[in-house]
Amino acid sequence: MSQIPIDMTDANQHTTLPFPPIPAQHILNCSFHAWHPKYRTKTPKARLIPLSQAFVDYLRADGIILPPEATRNDDDSGYSDDEDEEDPSEAWPEIHDKIKSTIAELGGKVVPKLNWSAPKDATWMSSTNDMECRTANEVYLLLKSSDFITHDLEQAFDGCDDTADVPYHLVLRKSFNLNPSLEFRCFVRDKKLIAITQRDMNHFEFLFDLRSDFSLQIEDFFDETLKDFPDPNFTFDVYIPPPHERVWLIDINPWAPRTDPLLFSWLELLTMDEPEDEDFVPEFRLVQRDDPEAYQFSATKYSAHKLPKDVVDASMTPSGMKDMMEEWKRVMDGEGQEDSETDEAG
Repeated sequence: MSQIPIDMTDANQHTTLPFPPIPAQHILNCSFHAWHPKYRTKTPKARLIPLSQAFVDYLRADGIILPPEATRNDDDSGYSDDEDEEDPSEAWPEIHDKIKSTIAELGGKVVPKLNWSAPKDATWMSSTNDMECRTANEVYLLLKSSDFITHDLEQAFDGCDDTADVPYHLVLRKSFNLNPSLEFRCFVRDKKLIAITQRDMNHFEFLFDLRSDFSLQIEDFFDETLKDFPDPNFTFDVYIPPPHERVWLIDINPWAPRTDPLLFSWLELLTMDEPEDEDFVPEFRLVQRDDPEAYQFSATKYSAHKLPKDVVDASMTPSGMKDMMEEWKRVMDGEGQEDSETDEAG
């Protein structure tokens, strides 16, 4: 049977969990821009683009307005845009150009994220239903459609005792074929690796034969690479692709309720016995065949973040949202007139 305890404390009563104080500096230490320079050789290829206040304001603004796509002008062999279209990138042209050149540099396909979060909840906006972007506009569309990105922008220090200024960065990772069954989340408390869990909540039988070897590799990786991370408590995500001989660092996450403990509960992780000797082996949990989690493959992730398809389609064209809103207004005005006539007839 499942070894996963049911703990409603995590879901409903974060304030009662025995978390140590969470300083804003810890959240900043877990920002991609803070740790990536030091661990760059241990991570998949990525580029960071510092963001101006104008670009951050664009991400925060309501609605989705994308820069017009440049079109070939045969008369002068240059490019021209429709002068009637609004171009938000005029407020941040250097960033727009840098994003386009970085996509080209990284092979034409990238996966975006901000300091902490990737727009995983917005993949339904993508024609490929994933986070892979080939153009700057595809990057903007994912970022502006994501509640996770909004959290980075508006609630980065939720639950902290203090706050701080955030140097926002756009991270563009070179796209590669990542097998989600080989991603693992690791938990560090008091500078000791105490627990490991698979990230994908489906059952993979082959992982059980590899668990011991993966555990040793992750322990060695932590000792050799992350022991000097500035905070005593944090979590990190790793990827161990075939032939399973190298551990790649994917992300570093705060030791905070916002980080999903997956097959553990935060109460367990916070109250686990302290490792007493060097022979301690962190608990490594995998989804068992009979676990409820093993049947999540049919569930739609992040469904609460979706919008009606007609709204999405309208947002993809410069005049689409305006046309849709005008049509909606005509319908509502018509219904209002009918209601008025009905009232008068009654």
